[in-house]
Amino acid sequence: MKPRSIAIVGAAETTELGKIPNVSQIQLHADAALNAMADCGLGPKDIDGIACAAEWPTDLAHYLGITPSWVDGTMVGGCSFMIHLRHAAAAINEGLCTTVLITHGESGRSWVGSKAMGNNQASLGGQFEIPFGCLGPPTMFTVPVLRYMKDRGLTHEQLANVPVVQREWAAMNPRASFQDPITVQDVFDSKMIAYPFHILECCLVTDGGGALILTTAERAKDFPTKPVYVLGTGESVETPMISQMKDFTSSSAFRVSGAKAFNEAGISHSDVDHLMIYDAFAHLPIYGLEDLGFVKPGEAGDYIWERNTAPGGELPMNTNGGGLSYMHSGMYGMYALQESVRQMRGIAPAQVEGAKISVCHGVGGMFGASGTVIMTNE
Repeated sequence: MKPRSIAIVGAAETTELGKIPNVSQIQLHADAALNAMADCGLGPKDIDGIACAAEWPTDLAHYLGITPSWVDGTMVGGCSFMIHLRHAAAAINEGLCTTVLITHGESGRSWVGSKAMGNNQASLGGQFEIPFGCLGPPTMFTVPVLRYMKDRGLTHEQLANVPVVQREWAAMNPRASFQDPITVQDVFDSKMIAYPFHILECCLVTDGGGALILTTAERAKDFPTKPVYVLGTGESVETPMISQMKDFTSSSAFRVSGAKAFNEAGISHSDVDHLMIYDAFAHLPIYGLEDLGFVKPGEAGDYIWERNTAPGGELPMNTNGGGLSYMHSGMYGMYALQESVRQMRGIAPAQVEGAKISVCHGVGGMFGASGTVIMTNE
């Protein structure tokens, strides 16, 4: 993709975030979509491309009255939306469509109109992981982090420090689910979920959604919103079974996705002003910082401890409060993208002064997939 050929012209989250027991999942998609259209002055008839996860594109297009010439229903978990954005950029550049709507809506807490989910005994995980008593991310994500702690010396204090720093960002965000400051001791005193994770090191469980609208950079000047240009993108997958990772201390999907995005964007790490790393659990920003190349292997714990990613630090990270304090409806990637867009527009609650380049990095499943998007306002 040619850098700056595609622009994000519409961006919005659902009207409400958090606990929304009176709105179904497809209504959350629609609410976010209509808010994003209103943001940039478009209507359903102006959209000719649509992408979503958790809901079928067929259902959503019908629900919104959109007749698309391009659709994408890629579903690889929480980073699906980063990958949708990448695919949409390619489709627009190829002339397959002109204006793409990417939506997310998830009744992750209230379960109103959500798709049924369960353990498929015929799946790889159902055959080779679940029989051993491993029932999803809270238990399975412990496998790599315990190996990482043993091999690279990450301490419990450094792990607990991740949500502490991100709560500082959340305190500046009126829409964040939790805003009260916490300490490392507060994390240690919170309920143990699955060793080494305390509940404050685990993502929130919420309802909500968001939407983005993309078009060509040439058309972007015709919209009322400040355009945010796509500089580079990347995607990859590794394994649906976390027990089969090639290296428990590093994600190959992270490395491939990140390297592709940086190479495409033609930037160096020192050019980055703002960073979003998917944080379903406290260890993910640590892996992200290392696998994206911002620090060397084993250095991320110290890097965060030394307040480099905190307010006033050299690399502001997860400035909305992240999945640990802001929002996490099950698939968090859309909320990370929204914050990158806000930062590039200069309208974020915890705005990074002078920020020109933002890197937004997501994970799907448990290191099973990855998507990376690099944006700029220049």
